[in-house]
Amino acid sequence: MGTTGQRRVSEVNGPVEQRRSGVGRVLAAHRLAAVSAVIGAALAALVVGVILKDVPVLATGGGVLALLVLLAFLGGRRGAGRDAPPARRTALARIEDLRATGGETADVPVTFRLTVAPEPEDERPAYRVKISQSVNLVDIPAYRPRGIAVVEYHPEKPWDVLIVTRPTPEWSRRAEEAEIDSAPESTLVRDPDGGAGAWCLLVLVGLLAGAALVVLSFRGELFTSGDAGGSAPKEPSSSSASRTFSTSTTVSGPSSSLLTFGRMRVTAMELEARVDSAYVTSLRIEDHRMAVRGDSARPLAETVHLPSLPYELLPGLVREARATLGVRDAESWRIDVTPGGGAGVGPRVRVTVSGTEGTAHLDADVTGRITDRRAVGVS
Repeated sequence: MGTTGQRRVSEVNGPVEQRRSGVGRVLAAHRLAAVSAVIGAALAALVVGVILKDVPVLATGGGVLALLVLLAFLGGRRGAGRDAPPARRTALARIEDLRATGGETADVPVTFRLTVAPEPEDERPAYRVKISQSVNLVDIPAYRPRGIAVVEYHPEKPWDVLIVTRPTPEWSRRAEEAEIDSAPESTLVRDPDGGAGAWCLLVLVGLLAGAALVVLSFRGELFTSGDAGGSAPKEPSSSSASRTFSTSTTVSGPSSSLLTFGRMRVTAMELEARVDSAYVTSLRIEDHRMAVRGDSARPLAETVHLPSLPYELLPGLVREARATLGVRDAESWRIDVTPGGGAGVGPRVRVTVSGTEGTAHLDADVTGRITDRRAVGVS
């Protein structure tokens, strides 16, 4: 059974079919890229809508995603309702070349290059195909270049070819008697979906492009929203009604002295939350008590910013005052923090210690540097 007459037909029809397949792949790539971009834009719209609390944008993104899900569902139902694809068909094929790609098990992966000669009723010329199939070691000698094998192929997917290792007696006889001419290389068919990596990359690019388009469209609102939610310190509003406030808190317990590392800052933050202001006009710290006073009408230059004070340095100033100012057994101590004397001058810190010898104090700046000492008995 020769295919010499079919060879000339395949030389003409092969390139035509390849061009049609190429056009189909280009159209499929465009559709996939467009759908991926729409999905990426819809997902980005959902995120942007949540961040900006923009209901129309959020509804648009959700609506597009819901529409895509509905279309995919309807497409799946329509595909399931179609007639079953035609069954695989049996044909003869010429083995152009074969190469084993492994040999660690009884079934060896073998790469075949075949010329498939469909039956005349299929009205399809002979064509070339490259497949990979596992063959048992015992059966490998039965396959040789220029030999004839029995194969099964899918009429609508000519690249889907499978060598029949146990053909029927009728097909075995036909394979022994047949002579098939080699089809030209131009008739080689390939699986259009074989490049899965390229399709995944195309989907990723489409998703990113759609998302970037939406984010760039709302970049002004997004950046403004981010700046508005920054961590800049709260400042009293000039338009709000002025108010004065004062509050204090007492800590108790055997190890609750405010000289314990970290205790001063935690207590100060609690007072800040209680008065709802980070700016106060005075701060007093004693061994187990902390108190603040404030006036929202005062300019910022005449206030103390609670979060920026060096609480971790203050216990060291208390120890310095107890040891160097002539009070041998200090019965009590306190720290008073007040605003600076003018613009650009930081808060002033005064540590006062009292004992049987009398009262003494030292002054320091906001960095903890001592600026003045007044020992016991010094006026």
